[in-house]
Amino acid sequence: MSMENIATLPLMSKPKAAGWLIGIAAALLAVGFIYGNVGIVFALLLALMLTGVPVSIALGLTVLTFLYLLTNVPIEAVALKLFTGIEKFEIMAIPFFILAGNFLTHGGVARKMIDFATSMIGHLHGGLALAGILACAMFALVCGSSVATVVAIGSIILPAMVRHGYPMRFGAGVIVCAGSLGILMLPSIPKVIYAISTNTSIGALFVAGLFPGILLTIMLCVVTWYVAKKRNYPRLPKATWAERLVAFRKSVWGLMLVVIIIGGIYSGVFTATEAAAMSAVYAFFISVFIYKDMGMKDVPRVLLKSANLSAMLLYIITNAVLFSFLMSHENIPQAMADWILGKDLGVVAFLIFVNLVLLLAGNVMEPSSIILIFAPILFPAAMKLGIDPVHFGILIDANMEVGLCHPPVGLNLYVASGISRLSISELTMAVMPWLMTMIVFLIIVTYWPSLSIWLPKVLGMM
Repeated sequence: MSMENIATLPLMSKPKAAGWLIGIAAALLAVGFIYGNVGIVFALLLALMLTGVPVSIALGLTVLTFLYLLTNVPIEAVALKLFTGIEKFEIMAIPFFILAGNFLTHGGVARKMIDFATSMIGHLHGGLALAGILACAMFALVCGSSVATVVAIGSIILPAMVRHGYPMRFGAGVIVCAGSLGILMLPSIPKVIYAISTNTSIGALFVAGLFPGILLTIMLCVVTWYVAKKRNYPRLPKATWAERLVAFRKSVWGLMLVVIIIGGIYSGVFTATEAAAMSAVYAFFISVFIYKDMGMKDVPRVLLKSANLSAMLLYIITNAVLFSFLMSHENIPQAMADWILGKDLGVVAFLIFVNLVLLLAGNVMEPSSIILIFAPILFPAAMKLGIDPVHFGILIDANMEVGLCHPPVGLNLYVASGISRLSISELTMAVMPWLMTMIVFLIIVTYWPSLSIWLPKVLGMM
């Protein structure tokens, strides 16, 4: 499954189950009418998705059906919201980060990072797998997309691991989960979408993901090292410091993008959106003129691919903006927040509830849709309970990481399946040690807010 399929991803596609799904959808609608407007909205949305309608279209149909049949909102207001809802400067960061990620994926940056990571830790137990995790972390620092991270690193490291005697299942399991770092480290498209949905600082969210990303990288490395040592997987010869220096010098052009993003935002030279534009220009420059792994003739293809994905994401966002408009008009977020607070859950229980909801949603939706639907609903209750908005954003990001690594809609699984030629069921079993590690990491992020918010506070971004 490619990145281009995100916007039109159906939740279920088993023709044999069509009758059952339609029956369930009808039952959901019947239950929805019992609980009034709130029930109708969510029952209609879930019913459409269960019958195989793509998430983006399901959102739009839910809004139109509700507007024409169940409310008296002027259609002119809806048309106006279509334009004003996405008329935000921050949204421009999305196509720029997509473009930067595509330049980096095709421009040789990933290979240089893998060479540097291998020179540093390739001699340890499971050295190539550890190098893959470290390369994913470095690529995630400059990319912002988990799928792009899996493609860029996995397509290079997995064949190398098989040549050196590693089982493909082991390597693919590592890369599927390590690739999820793409949305946790500095730039991240889900972070931008969360920031737009909740009016949270994008710069603070970018920086807040750094320490959690480092912690998850270490945890994944520890598990990988233990499994590799237990199974006696091969090790590479230890590189000399001269070889490490050469590898670092070749990879430093890509790593400089981290300095540009953090340094520019922190110093106030440019905003997060302008940083995205700068990263796209810089990624183009080093891919074409420094590493020269991409020629000028390849640039139009990269531009077209980025434009296609950007258009699809913006289509999801547009429909989600209308859905949020509908919920706000019907006072649904406030009603949900009051209902949650009325249960006297407290912060601990509320965060457990949030994690369960998001993990369940991760079974049937991809990250952008989950954030656009659930962030406006859960955010008001989180604020009333005194939860920091930046911490809440990183918590949601961590949940999205888990959702990318398990079926039926785990995009990282589908990408890794295409690279490794393993079935989804094989990959599902292969990722289990690292997926369980990510669940432990999610618990840590949930109840250790300082891990996320300490650095933005120190840098004066909060």
